[in-house]
Amino acid sequence: MSIARELFGDSWRENFTELNASDERGIDVVRTKIKNFAKTTPIGGADFKIIFLDEADALTSDAQSALRRTMERYTNNCRFILSCNYSSKIIEPIQSRCAVYRFRPLSDEAVAERVLFVAQNEGLDIAEDGVDAIKYVAQGDMRKAINALQAAALIADTIHKDAIYKITATARPEQIRELIETALDGNFSAARKHLDVLLLEQGLSGEDVVGQIYRAMFDIDIPERRMVELIDIIGEIDFRLTEGANERIQLESLLAHFALSGKE
Repeated sequence: MSIARELFGDSWRENFTELNASDERGIDVVRTKIKNFAKTTPIGGADFKIIFLDEADALTSDAQSALRRTMERYTNNCRFILSCNYSSKIIEPIQSRCAVYRFRPLSDEAVAERVLFVAQNEGLDIAEDGVDAIKYVAQGDMRKAINALQAAALIADTIHKDAIYKITATARPEQIRELIETALDGNFSAARKHLDVLLLEQGLSGEDVVGQIYRAMFDIDIPERRMVELIDIIGEIDFRLTEGANERIQLESLLAHFALSGKE
């Protein structure tokens, strides 16, 4: 949108359109909305028009095939910008017609700098451990960081880590580490009680717990071969949860594997 405003000035609305492919992803959209916009002449003396397809990886294969032909036919007066989470889901003929840009997650330093900038300008009081918690929760996603900051500001005058973890339904890293170490010590019953706190008292989902366990594994001193075996089990449990298995049974199965591994 910013590019369109800079390029087209007052006529940017007539020369720019945006479609969210996750909502409109059938072949009819390509044949009607996109094609009709692409084939019309740019307005206001512009050299070309811009079509922005957000979440383009949600387009069906038939729709992408139709889009490829549309991109070829109207290349003189229209430019296409496609954004996606998984480039592998974009068919090769479209990828070969595009300049591919890959964006990595933001660094923790960049997230912290922006969070402090927003907090200062909004008059928010944020503690250092609150910034660290936001970095942990965001994982390089600035939207997630700003949303966590805004939500925490509604429930606390001074934003500490507890407010961040509470508002984002995230377990504290030390809780996850304690859960893992208790299970690896072979104390399955105690580890199960830790799991109860995360699921029942804090309301975390099974997938969130598995994701945090995976992140915490690399901060724990475990022999290489055992690490490989446990990561393999975590992957299996994650797949089962994605397929709709009972999260309580799967998480307790994961803890059982950890406990058995610790006894060997």
